Amino acid sequence: MKTTKPPITNKIEAPPGMVWIPPGKFTMGTDDQMSFPNERPARRVRVDGFWMDIYDVTNAQFRCFVEATGYVTTAERAPDWEEIKKQVPPGTPKPDDSMLVPGSLVFTPTPRPVPLHDLSAWWRWTPGASWYQPEGSGSTIDGRENYPVVQVSWEDAVAYAEWAGKRLPTEAEWERAARGGLEGKQFIWGDEFCPDGKHMANTWQGTFPVKDTAEDGFAGTSPVGSFPPNDYGLYDMAGNVWQWCSDWYRSDAHQSIRSCCPNPTGPNKSFDPCDPYTPKRVVKGGSFLCSPAYCDSYRPSARRGTPPDTGTSHTGFRCVISAQAWKKTRYHRR
Repeated sequence: MKTTKPPITNKIEAPPGMVWIPPGKFTMGTDDQMSFPNERPARRVRVDGFWMDIYDVTNAQFRCFVEATGYVTTAERAPDWEEIKKQVPPGTPKPDDSMLVPGSLVFTPTPRPVPLHDLSAWWRWTPGASWYQPEGSGSTIDGRENYPVVQVSWEDAVAYAEWAGKRLPTEAEWERAARGGLEGKQFIWGDEFCPDGKHMANTWQGTFPVKDTAEDGFAGTSPVGSFPPNDYGLYDMAGNVWQWCSDWYRSDAHQSIRSCCPNPTGPNKSFDPCDPYTPKRVVKGGSFLCSPAYCDSYRPSARRGTPPDTGTSHTGFRCVISAQAWKKTRYHRR
């Protein structure tokens, strides 16, 4: 069932590159028993209206931020073993010094099918990998200015958002926006993955993690806006790259927070029983690596946790701004 979207009565000029997400209640999460446990049960949530970026932040936009501020991303800094020790089981040996160099995690296809429980089979710590060298030293974003920036940590995303006068969305805001007014649908466009044979998002086709056959037109990330928008006019709210949210991640968030005051901001601290030593932030939306055989997380209820100091080949972000904050911004710009 599709809900009736409230009309936008606010006549204030929209922030550049953003669309209005109306206030209202929606069903967050799912009761579908085929979903992952961390998505259940569904619960009713209310959020105020807000503005959201139409597209993920692009390489070109992030470059403007770096050039204006001189900001150095997490991936460009050498890892601090004293910080790493806090996120691994006691007694974990220190990595060789050759590994404690600036870099990030790069997706690397395997030559043959592998068991899907061991992520290290297709993720490689790659020295030199960063937002402007996303596959490692020697790679480039030249020609990919309109692609979503990747290899950015949660901390990097927050720094960009603050510079832009915005913030990261809460998980509730993100899911409200992604659903586009649709209630109870599996995907942001409905219940059929490829309606009339048309791909609606950048996902994985073929044998994961061996070869993406690119039936949707892309192997790897795609330029922002390559697939149809949802009913709020937002692009790439499914697939392409995961998107950082402001909330701490708990795998049991839906079980422990059945009802809440308006505008929930998530738990006070992170906990993932599968990785109990590592604090994580929520990412939403899935990525080009998602497939039915592995992690069909291009659904709006899907969620996972990622360490806030970690960048990868398939994680980016977009920003939001509240109506009140935008009014103040416009006033001070006069």
